[in-house]
Parts: sequence; C-alpha cells; structure tokens
Amino acid sequence: MWSMWCAGEEKRVGTRTVVVGHRPVSETDAYVAQKFCDNRIVSSKYTLWNFLPKNLFEQFRRIANFYFLIIFLVQVIVDTPTSPVTSGLPLFFVITVTAIKQGYEDWLRHRADNEVNKSNVFIVENAKQVQKESEKIKVGDIVEVKADETFPCDLIFLASSSSDGTCYVTTASLDGESNFKTHYAVRDTTVLCTDEAIDTLTATIECEQPQPDLYKFVGRIIIYRSNQEPVARSLGPENLLLKGATLKNTKKIYGVAVYTGMETKMALNYQGKSQKRSAVEKSINAFLIVYLCILLSKATVCTTLKYVWQSNPFNDEPWYNEKTKKERETFKVLRMFTDFLSFMVLFNFIIPVSMYVTVEMQKFLGSFFISWDKEMYDEEIKEGALVNTSDLNEELGQVEYVFTDKTGTLTENSMEFIECCIDGHKYKDCISEVDGFTQTDGPLKYGKAEKSREELFLRALCLCHTVQIKEADQVDGLIGHPERKYTYISSSPDEIALVKGAEKYGFTFLGLENDFMKIRNQKNETEMYQLLHVLNFDPVRRRMSVIVRTTTGKLLLFCKGADSSIFPRVQQEEIQQTKVHVDRNAMDGYRTLCVAFKELTQKEYDKIDRQLNEAKMALQDREEKMAKVFEDTEADMHLIGATAVEDRLQEQSAETIEALHTAGMKVWVLTGDKMETAKSTCYACRLFQTSTELLELTVKVVGENERKEDRLHELLMEYHKKLIQDVPKNRGGLKRSWTLSQEYGLIIDGSTLSLILNPSQDSSSSNYKNIFLQICLKCTAVLCCRMAPLQKAQIVRMVKNTKGSPITLSVGDGANDVSMILEAHVGIGIKGKEGRQASRNSDYAVPKFKHLRKLLLAHGHLYYVRIAHLVQYFFYKNLCFILPQFLYQFFCGFSQQPLYDAAYLTMYNICFTSLPILAYSLLEQHINIDTLTSDPQLYMKVSDNAMLQWRPFLYWTFLGAFEGLVFFFGVYFLFQNSSLEDNGKVFGNWTFGTIVFTVLVFTVTLKLALDTRFWTWMNHFVIWGSLAFYVFFSFFWGGVIWPFLKQQRMYFVFAHMLTSLSTWLAIILLIFISLFPEILLIVLKNIKEKSHQTGPFDLPRLVSYKRIENGYVKTEDAVTNLAERHPLRIL
Repeated sequence: MWSMWCAGEEKRVGTRTVVVGHRPVSETDAYVAQKFCDNRIVSSKYTLWNFLPKNLFEQFRRIANFYFLIIFLVQVIVDTPTSPVTSGLPLFFVITVTAIKQGYEDWLRHRADNEVNKSNVFIVENAKQVQKESEKIKVGDIVEVKADETFPCDLIFLASSSSDGTCYVTTASLDGESNFKTHYAVRDTTVLCTDEAIDTLTATIECEQPQPDLYKFVGRIIIYRSNQEPVARSLGPENLLLKGATLKNTKKIYGVAVYTGMETKMALNYQGKSQKRSAVEKSINAFLIVYLCILLSKATVCTTLKYVWQSNPFNDEPWYNEKTKKERETFKVLRMFTDFLSFMVLFNFIIPVSMYVTVEMQKFLGSFFISWDKEMYDEEIKEGALVNTSDLNEELGQVEYVFTDKTGTLTENSMEFIECCIDGHKYKDCISEVDGFTQTDGPLKYGKAEKSREELFLRALCLCHTVQIKEADQVDGLIGHPERKYTYISSSPDEIALVKGAEKYGFTFLGLENDFMKIRNQKNETEMYQLLHVLNFDPVRRRMSVIVRTTTGKLLLFCKGADSSIFPRVQQEEIQQTKVHVDRNAMDGYRTLCVAFKELTQKEYDKIDRQLNEAKMALQDREEKMAKVFEDTEADMHLIGATAVEDRLQEQSAETIEALHTAGMKVWVLTGDKMETAKSTCYACRLFQTSTELLELTVKVVGENERKEDRLHELLMEYHKKLIQDVPKNRGGLKRSWTLSQEYGLIIDGSTLSLILNPSQDSSSSNYKNIFLQICLKCTAVLCCRMAPLQKAQIVRMVKNTKGSPITLSVGDGANDVSMILEAHVGIGIKGKEGRQASRNSDYAVPKFKHLRKLLLAHGHLYYVRIAHLVQYFFYKNLCFILPQFLYQFFCGFSQQPLYDAAYLTMYNICFTSLPILAYSLLEQHINIDTLTSDPQLYMKVSDNAMLQWRPFLYWTFLGAFEGLVFFFGVYFLFQNSSLEDNGKVFGNWTFGTIVFTVLVFTVTLKLALDTRFWTWMNHFVIWGSLAFYVFFSFFWGGVIWPFLKQQRMYFVFAHMLTSLSTWLAIILLIFISLFPEILLIVLKNIKEKSHQTGPFDLPRLVSYKRIENGYVKTEDAVTNLAERHPLRIL
C-alpha cells in the first residue's frame, strides 16, 4: 500500500506506522493494533519491591562500603577481638543514611510521576469526548487539548480552533524558551475542528522511531478519502506538539498521539547524562590506598611479631592459660591467617568509612549556598543561580581554562539595528554616506542608490524572516511599540532587529495570513506576497531564504546570511562595494548579514517546488536531501546590500574576564561569529589588550588554494619558534605564571581548525595538532571564530586531554553550546535569550556572565578549601585513633586485646567527631568573601589541587602520628605509678584506654577549633556540644549495668577515673602537648607576617596553602595593602 503512494519509498526498519483514531484504512483489511508503550512516565529508579536489593547493590559497589562489609563478615565468622557491632553499626549507619536520602529523592520522583500519569485528558472516541487518565493514552488516539494545558504526549497537530490551522506553544519546561512558537496543522485536516468532523478522518502516519532531538522530526501522513486518491503530506517539527509544552492563545487543538510515555522526546531527554567526577575524589582514592597499605603493614607487623614472641614456650603457653586440644591441632598457617584477619579487624578504623557520607552531605548542603546567594539573583528574569550537580562544587575552585561563547554570554543578545548599506551606499539614521562624503537628506530620502534598489532591499528585510506578529496585550512579558498594537515574536533577536530596521525606513511588516505576507510601504500602501517556501536557517548553511510570489505573478527568492555563505553565491563583480562596508562594520563590533535576491521563472520554480516536496516526503536522510535542494536553489543570486546590528556587551563582562585572567585562568572565546566582529568584542571585553600581539591562523592568512596546508605548516612553525623555542625556560616551574614578557593572543577559524584536527592523508601533518596545542597553551588568550558546535567540543576535549589534565570550564547560553558544556569538567549555562538548553544541560546555571566571578573566586575557592580540609582531617583523626591501638599490642603480647571499649570504637566517627567537621566544611570562611572577590590572585593559592597534594597529606599524617604517640606514651608514663589514688587502688586497662580516648576526642575537636577562622553560633554549638555529649555519654554508659552485655567492664570506669587529680592533670597536659606544634606554628606565622607585612591569608596548615611568589603582576604590594585593609582575627 505504502509503496504505491509514496514515491518508491519502502517501509524500513526505524520507522513506525500509526493508524489515526485506530480506524483501519480499508474495511476489508483486518486491523491489527501495533504494540507501543503506554503513556506512563517513570522517572524513578526504584519500586517498593526492588528498592532494598538494588540500593544495597549500588552502595556496596563503593570500595569503602564493600571493604567494611568484608570486615564485618570476618568479625562474624572468625573469633576476632572486637564485636561485629563495632564495624557493623557504623556501616549500618552509613548505608541507612544514604538509603534514606536516595529513597526520599525517589519517593519525590514517584509522586511527581503520579501527578502527571493520573491527570485527566480528553480523547475523541466515536465522535464523543471521553475523559481518561493520561497514562491510558495509546499511540493513535486523537487527543483534545485546551488553552493553557500541557500536551500529555507527543502529538501530530491535526486541527485547531483557529481557521488558519495554527496554534501558539511555549516550551519553557523543555528548553526554557518562554517565547511563543507557532505550529501548523496538516493542511488537509485544518477544517476538521469539531469532535464529529475529526472522527471522520481516515489516515495513517509513518514517522521515524523515537529520538531525543527536540528540534527534529521526520514523517508523513497519508489521508484516505472515499472515491479519491489518497493524499500524502510531509510532516516536520512544525507539525509536532511535544509533551510538556503548553498551548497558548488558542482555544483548543486536536492531535494524534505518535510517541507516548517513555518514548516521548521529553522523557528521552531526561535519560542518561554522563557522570562527572571531581579531582578531590581522585585524591581521596589515592589517600585511601596509602592508608590501606598502612593498615596491611600494621597487621603484618603485629602477626609476625606475635609469632616471634610466641617462639618462647613460656610466652606461647603460660601455666595459667593452657591451650585446648583444638587449638593445638589447628594448622599453624591457618592460625596465622586468622590472626592476620583479627589484626585487620582491630585496626580497620584507620579507613574512614563515614567520610563518604560526610562528603556527600557537605556537597549536597553546600550547594544551597550558591542557590541562596542574593548577589547572583537577577531582577530582570527574576531568577537566581541554579545547581544541577552538587558533586563538582570544589572543582569550581580549580579551574585553569575557561571556554566561553560570545553571543548571549559575553554580549546581551539584545540586538539593535544600527545601519545598512545598499549597493555600497551607507544608510544610518537617514544619513547617506557616498564615496567618503556625508550628506544629510530629509526624512525617507536616500543617497545615490536607485530608489528601486532601496525598496527591493527593504522588501527583502520585511519578507525574508520567520517573525510572527502577536497582539501586545496577549503576550506575557513582551511590550510592544507604544504607537502600535502588536509586537514581534521570533526565536532569533536578529530577525526582530532587522524587521524593526526596515520599519525605521518606511517598510512595515504586518504579519502572515493564509500564506500571504503583508507589508506596508513608504506610501502607506499594503502589499501582499504569497509565501511559497521558507528555506530555514541552519548553522551549517548560515543563511535562510524565502520564495514569494508578487500580486503581478513575479517569483522572487530573497536570501540573507553571513557574508561567508552569501558572497560565493552571488555575482563576483557585485561583492567588493559591499564587502568594504561589511568589514568596516565587523571591525566596529557589529553583527553583519548580507542580503541577496534572484528572480525565478515559472519553470525554475516548478522544478524547485517538486524537488523540495520530494525531499520533504523522504523518511530517510531528509535533512541531507533538503540541504542539497537548498544548495542548488540559493545559487547565482544578486547582492543587494548588508545590514549591521549591534549586540551590546553584558554588564561587567570585561571586568569579569580581567578578574579571571588575574586569577590565573586562561580564557578562550569560541564563537560562530565573524572574525572581525569577534575580535572587536574581545578587545572591548579586555580579552585582548592593546599590547597583546595577535597571531592569526585564519582562511585570510592561510589562503584557500591548494598550498594552504604548506602555508599552515609554515605559520605553525613560525609561531612555535616565536613562543616556545626562542623563549628562555621558566626556572620557577610555576604552572600558572606566564613568564613571557610579551603577551600573545591567537585567532583561529573553523576551517583552519578542521585542517589541523583532520589533516588530509597525503600531508605530513600528523604533528600539527601537538604544535598547535603548544602554541595555544603559551597564549594568554585564544579566539576561535566561525566554530561549528562540534568543533567547540573538540577544542575543549583537546585541552582537557593535555598533559597534567587541566580543569576546564565551559560557559554558554544556547543549544549550540551544549556539546562543549557537556565536554568540559564543569559546564556553566547562562540563562539567556536563546532558550534554556544550555542551562538545562549544565552543572551550574547563572543569570549573567558577571556572576561567574563570584561563583569561581569566592564559592569555588571556599568549597575547595573546605572539602580539602575535611578529607585531610578525616584521615588525620582516624590515624590518631588507631595508632595507640597499634602501640598497645606491643604491651599486651600481641594478643589482639582492644585498647578502647566497643561503644567508643563504634561511636567515635558517628557521634563524637562527625558534626564539628561537617559544620566547618559548610560554614568556614578563612578569608572574607568580599576579599576573595576583590583580589582574584588569592584563587591561585589553592590552584592545582594544592591542599590535596602529597606534601600536605604527609604533613597531616605526621601530625596524626605525633599526636597518637603523645596520647599513648603520655598515659603510659602516667601509669608507671599504677596507684593513682590516695587509697592505693590500682587502675586497670579499661581506664588506661578511656584516658587515651578522652585525650584523643578533646585533641582532635580542639584542633578543628584552632583551624576555624569564621565562628558562628553553629560552630560553637557542635564543637562544645560534641565534647559535652562525649562526657555525658561516658557517664551514662558507665553508670548503668546493661543487661544485654556479657560483661560490665566499663561500669563506673569513667566516673572513677575522674576522681584522680593526676588523671585530670595528665589529660590537660597531653591535650596541650599534642596541640603545641600547631599553636607554635600559628604564633610564629603571625610574628613573621607582622614583621614582613605580607598578607595574612595563609591557612594555619603551613604546607596546605601555597604561597605565590610570581604571578601575573607583582603581588607583594597588592597583598600587603589587602592585609592592611582586611586584618583577620587569628585564634
């Protein structure tokens, strides 16, 4: 059947056939309904039945959790010195907290799904409306949607309440675009605008299988009428109404469901975004391996020494503890393995399992500070910053390369028509400049260009666009011209600027009605043009065209686009006079477009019409076929003139780029715009300074002839010599200090980049990429113009994969920036005027480019310092905890006797020391936020993961080892006189362990208090509250005889211990000795800072925060002045 009507197209795999209204085409044919998924949306991960196994499986894939599970099982199976509760309870706590968090998030998703799935919709069945739940819609159902309702599934638009078969839609929930989009019903079904009429439709739709691209759709509808030939019509994105979009300013529409449930474009878009991992996580894994090695070596040493010690028969089997028969018969190797496992269990707390939960909570809670930041709230769009991924907060403090889009990111994307030129004559505010002379004419009088050419140019501006007209009072948020009762709506601000520009010169676009475009000319007459075809704009062609028929029957093609795409398609002798103006406008920073036309004969038009319709009907490779027809049609045109539109720089974008430079970041601008326009924008926003020497790798310099690869090779070698070979080596070895006395900037365009990244086979250019990369990395700023979206991502990937894996950040506002946002380590979306695809796919979204300054320099810096301190502190406090336990084995015959009570082992990481570090990691500001924002050089102090390098890690490790030694041997010397009371009573081993544990808890908590620079009531509450809780718990735990315990070894131990004055003195003295090196360092540092008058911004950890000796400018004076302006209180 299909092959009969559809131009030789066969039904292929990859297409689906939908029977409209489930009415078979022929009454004689049996109708077999195809199986499609139902309309249920499922965004949740779990169900009630699979939550437990699935969640546990996901959690135990984490190495630390799996490790603790193994330890727990060893404790259960093998006779180990500590109870399974000691490792089982912390593990249970971690698993439970994570499961509750993930379960709650999933419950919210379930609730949101049910709201959508159970909502009511109206289906047309047997010429009547039937109310159903949304989840019961099937593919093929005819659905009625009323004004301001959202579409329940992806629908093909059949008819609407408006006679012209159009409807207005907003897709804010899909891509954030709040402007109205016009959709068109299938031409032959527009009259079927009642329930009875639509029920008579017999049709089938063949379309592509579901795919996630919101802006692509390929299909066709075949309408069957009794006693007539079936009619085939093409279907495109303009006929598809997407689930999640909202119907506006149209009373009702009818549509047939083609994609439902999880096959809708909205559902496909919310599945599977690549998971990004931060550098801090990699550092944690490296440190974990070190501590695992420490654990294994401790267990090995103790096992070995145990058997060395037991080689003496008296030690092996003393008279008071003879071995049982079973013990004597056990294999020695098995005994050694069991002992090794027992020591592993005893020392396993050196691995901080609760750190993962704390880090997750810190990231999740910390991300709210970005959303709550009032300085990043934009009054114009009434929105603030948005966090889509909290896993990368600390990465914001490590950025080395910033890749930014130009239009809408550095600029406002708010276009204003500045001037135009017609046949080489410049028109600006009714002033004509001819051959260098300027003359002022009366209103609406023009210079030397022929009147007919002027009118042709202005008509082209009025006709060649996709602008819609809407009554001003009906459109939210759009304010029309005070003198007119309508406003222009378009997906591109450029088009509105050009239509308003034509209006300024007397030609007004009045709208589109029944395929006729109406314009009012300078004589106030209304002209009508039949719109025959629109050759839509796309980023590859970089132009758009319309074919119109005048009332006299003349056929005209008008085309507008970038000069690079128009000049090759017009008569060569016409180019020069316009090119001068285009280049001059581009140098001034204006966006330029060229306008061309050609007259078509009826025969030419018939051929184009046939080819376009054939291409539109194709289900396979439709876009390639359409592009081929567009290419053939837009040829041999005549150039009329060019326009210049200004896109103003965003507020403070220049200051922001300057601050990022000073902070040690290299900024690259990646844009699809003309080189000259982009270059002037780069000067305006201070990416290039007047002293910057520019190196160009563009078509203009390389040329387009056969020798272009040889010329490119010459240029690359010349620049390589200038930047790398002729420059003396940097002895300082500082990664971020540019030692070149001369600053260099590089400009490259898309076609030259293609030559470098994809060289031809016969060229000896395999190393082009490496040379190019070396040049780029030596430049202070790089501008890449005429970039395709994919090339933007290629550039980011190229830098990301260089030696040292620098942290990259991409900023953009449009759909063409999504690929580079997803490619970079951190993606930032600007909530701009080109929709919200960028902010939807980003990790963070901010209203304006200027907010990047605070996001990176303040939030990023602080997040990194906080989490780095959190990680180092966790390893430090666990080493302090376990080292005394290890030393204790040397004094108890390596018998695996625990030093601490099981309750203390269990609660050390969960209760006694967890909250202070969490509060610190959320609230600490070692430097005032205003200072961080105003002095970007401070950002360099934490660059290159400075606080999580091996040097600071070793410092923390030695500090933990020193304190562990002090705790154990300090109490050991106290116990040299075992009678610590007046009455001669002797303290036992549990008192010994409790004193060590008390010193430990107080020392690690007070260490954090010493490190805290920004005190809030919350810090005070958790630090002193944790210590008070420990004391209270110890009294409570030792003050009751617990019936579930086999032995009451801690009964009254803590209270009894505190009756001894020696114990009090020892605890206080040992805490002071442990913290003395830290206090000494802080005092010495303060004295040094005062004597040298340098900045007070170093953290109390001497080696954790690097000092910059040599930055982009001489920093000493700047930091000294800053120190005087912002003195910090040191505890």
